[in-house]
Amino acid sequence: MSELSKQELHNLAMNVVGKDLEKNGYEFLGVNSKFKKDPQFVALKDKKLHFVIVRAVSYPDNPVEYDETLMTKMKNHADKFNAKTYFAGVGIANSRNYELPVSSYDDYVLNYKGLIKID
Repeated sequence: MSELSKQELHNLAMNVVGKDLEKNGYEFLGVNSKFKKDPQFVALKDKKLHFVIVRAVSYPDNPVEYDETLMTKMKNHADKFNAKTYFAGVGIANSRNYELPVSSYDDYVLNYKGLIKID
């Protein structure tokens, strides 16, 4: 079994969030797909700058829970650019058995609730 690496899981999460942003009218100014290199997306919508931090979250962790220290740091950084800050957690699990790692041989299920605004 070929277990997906943290970078591969991150890329999968980036694809999910990127498609969601495109569908909702965001224009990408910058995309950084390196694992834990934040923010992953710098985008423009309604003439307003948005920073989006993406995390791939493995079962049983909850994809809507985030590291508050990191997000406060990112919000402070975004504020310097008069940008809005969002967290996008994407839960990824093996569809056969949530306890198993996600592999290239099995289907997977996604749990993505959309962007979470950080105030």
